[in-house]
Amino acid sequence: VQEISDKIYSLCSRESTFEDILKAIFDEYDLTMNPNQYVLIGSTVRSYLSYLYEDEKLCFEFKDNKMYWKQHR
Repeated sequence: VQEISDKIYSLCSRESTFEDILKAIFDEYDLTMNPNQYVLIGSTVRSYLSYLYEDEKLCFEFKDNKMYWKQHR
């Protein structure tokens, strides 16, 4: 659990969309995207993003109608 949390946190050292983060997780763990994996892993990544936001480690902003996650400074 901590490994994934740390990975998502590090991915947000630069502004990243949910899709950017999800792709990086799939690439890191050599997963193949399909509708079931997208929903399952996507839901898990969203939960981690919420957790990191609630823990004040991440924040977000909207630009060009996209949500960007980044490390809270």
